[in-house]
Amino acid sequence: MSHPAPDPDLALAYLDGRANPAPLFAHASHLRDEGKGRTVSFSRKVFIPLTTLCRDRCTYCTFAQPPGGGGMYLTPDEVLAVAAAGAEHGCTEALFTLGDRPEDRWPQAREFLAQVGHASTIDYVVAMSSLVVEETGVFPHANPGLMSHRDMAALRPYNPSMGLMLENVSPRLLEPGMAHFNCPDKDPLLRLETIANAGRLRVPFTSGILVGIGETNSEIVDSITALARVELQEVIVQNFRAKANTPMRRHSEPLPSWFARVVAVARWFLGPAANVQVPPNLTENFELYLNAGINDWGGVSPLTIDWVNPEQPWPHLDELRARTNAAGFELVPRLPVYPEFISSEWIDPGLLPKVRNAIDDRGYAAIGTAA
Repeated sequence: MSHPAPDPDLALAYLDGRANPAPLFAHASHLRDEGKGRTVSFSRKVFIPLTTLCRDRCTYCTFAQPPGGGGMYLTPDEVLAVAAAGAEHGCTEALFTLGDRPEDRWPQAREFLAQVGHASTIDYVVAMSSLVVEETGVFPHANPGLMSHRDMAALRPYNPSMGLMLENVSPRLLEPGMAHFNCPDKDPLLRLETIANAGRLRVPFTSGILVGIGETNSEIVDSITALARVELQEVIVQNFRAKANTPMRRHSEPLPSWFARVVAVARWFLGPAANVQVPPNLTENFELYLNAGINDWGGVSPLTIDWVNPEQPWPHLDELRARTNAAGFELVPRLPVYPEFISSEWIDPGLLPKVRNAIDDRGYAAIGTAA
């Protein structure tokens, strides 16, 4: 199938509506089939919101809460209870999601960390990751925000993979009135440095873009281009959904038919070998993204809500399988780390045997296979 190499000007024409998207969708599907066949994966997970305190003030977020208004830390017993319940439900991933360095803003965060004997929230993530690995069969996937080389090195023995959304590469979103104003951890240069740390440490890493938070189409293309230049295990293309009780509650949401063009551009720029994900709980007719070249639905939980988008329930796993199969694809469960990254190059040697014991002969999850 003839189609030019990734071309920012043509990509922008697709997003602006100046070019017929049919060739784009055809090429994106072709690339996905070339690299991934007709297999679509997902990670059966539990969501562990380690702390909902955060020092940032994103104008679209309901996850972060102040002390007394829902902001808290989970205790070690609570973390273990969620992970153990996930193991009982066949889950293989414990997604650690939390606010960025809340101790820099909230004295209550510093008090809690002192009580549990840790100097920082990152150190607490390390300890809780270790606890989950030692006590359950579930694998942590840490999303603690910005991470230094030291932070990531400390997490690596217990996390076969980690993640941080780039969201958008444009510093314009940090300006007053924009989505990331008063959000020091959303500086794209700092986020790209965290992604670079993952490459240096050979950590299978997930990143992605958030579409619809005030960026231009050119900034979307720039962000996809930035992610195409780094080595990642997975790229998430996520559509903004407006939430009540936030400054952006009346902000328009991307239309799925248009957002699918963004997804297809991402597959085009990232190529056939990339793992491209769209969350299935953020669009009613999520099958349309299969035609845009995705090969993964991300983490889907049979047990816990999506703490980042709590108003958007996960599809039941039976429904996810049925709808994926009806579109002509095989749905398979994976670990938080993708099969091609399960090797001594990418996984800590102390963790690798446990990871290998949890996969089948194709590298997908050997447990939690039943929807």
